[in-house]
Amino acid sequence: MAMSELNEKLSIINRVVVHPKYRSIGLGAKLIRETLPLAGTPYVEMVAVMSRYNPFAEKAGMRKIVMQPPPKQALAITETLQQLGFNIHLLGSEKYVLTKLQTLTDKDIATIKEAFTKHNHTRFMKYFLCRTLFGKKKVYDEEVAKASLERLAHLIKVCGFLMQTKVYLFWSAGSNQVQT
Repeated sequence: MAMSELNEKLSIINRVVVHPKYRSIGLGAKLIRETLPLAGTPYVEMVAVMSRYNPFAEKAGMRKIVMQPPPKQALAITETLQQLGFNIHLLGSEKYVLTKLQTLTDKDIATIKEAFTKHNHTRFMKYFLCRTLFGKKKVYDEEVAKASLERLAHLIKVCGFLMQTKVYLFWSAGSNQVQT
């Protein structure tokens, strides 16, 4: 299917944000439910972390297709980080991670870098090799080895992002799957 044809048939919901004051009253589901038919395409997809905890998109008529667990590389790296005293729930905070890195010994930093080279993932390689069509493992390893604490903190933040279980949802204009 050509990209132009795909754009005619598929819309994507990137983010639904409801102010905390108005959560838990069904507003997110209502926004999605009323927007889906207005998308202008017969299909709509959405990837959402919150759908794992709150099925607002399903209540709006979207169908859960699959849950994507964290990749094994991210799990292995976070295990190393936990052993070094990191709170894995705070890995999304670059400030927290950088502050924690600054308290570690050179040996601990080397252990973290070794974990990233041993358990490389395409998202990690992309951070260092964004201009390279396909990541080169040797170049990636060299970049990780010489990474500053700031760059390492960002890499850990990417790892924290990968640790989130994502839910893929889909809606078809021909289906009437709304739950009340």
